[in-house]
Amino acid sequence: MTDRRRITLIARNPKKVQRDWDFTNPAGSHLVFVDSLAFLPYALDRGVKGMEHDVERVIIDGTGTAIQFLEFLSTLPAEFAGDVLSIGDDGKSFLSSVGRGDGRVLYALNHEDLEFYFQANSLTWPAVAAQELQPRQFALA
Repeated sequence: MTDRRRITLIARNPKKVQRDWDFTNPAGSHLVFVDSLAFLPYALDRGVKGMEHDVERVIIDGTGTAIQFLEFLSTLPAEFAGDVLSIGDDGKSFLSSVGRGDGRVLYALNHEDLEFYFQANSLTWPAVAAQELQPRQFALA
């Protein structure tokens, strides 16, 4: 692998509609997909403990259950200091990140928070608002 960008590991169900991931940003993360939650611990372990690749974050997108998410969090390698984001089919999202002291903190995200996270980390293309698609009309004075 010649790409030296930090990695975002994304576990997703390939049979579901996918997000509009931004693969073009040279300053963004290198997106790596796994098609099963079962492969995620192995991929993360290889990247973190093997020091072969720099894993920045893990996203669990519409696959797995809340219990599987918690089990995954409980088995994270101590060396992994990245975010873990779980996005449920029901629209509920949770972000686990390293806290100030020792340990991790868990945040509940609403839809706007999730979109902000994606945009702030250059992971998806910006959503175009309906009013931006309308032609602008200017009054002449």
